[in-house]
Amino acid sequence: MYVCLCNAISDKVIRKVIQQHQPQTMKQLRNLVPIGTDCGKCIRQAREILIEEQENAPMMIEVA
Repeated sequence: MYVCLCNAISDKVIRKVIQQHQPQTMKQLRNLVPIGTDCGKCIRQAREILIEEQENAPMMIEVA
């Protein structure tokens, strides 16, 4: 499903970027994917995807 129609960004692209780069904020996600640069209607859906992926991500334990 397309999340950002202006830039043709799908939910799969957003999920893949989140899984690979693990952004913690929308600002970090927007630096990786050009969402919300035109009309901004995609921001809410992108934020929901970010939260969902963060909840599903395996817990990383900091060592040393």
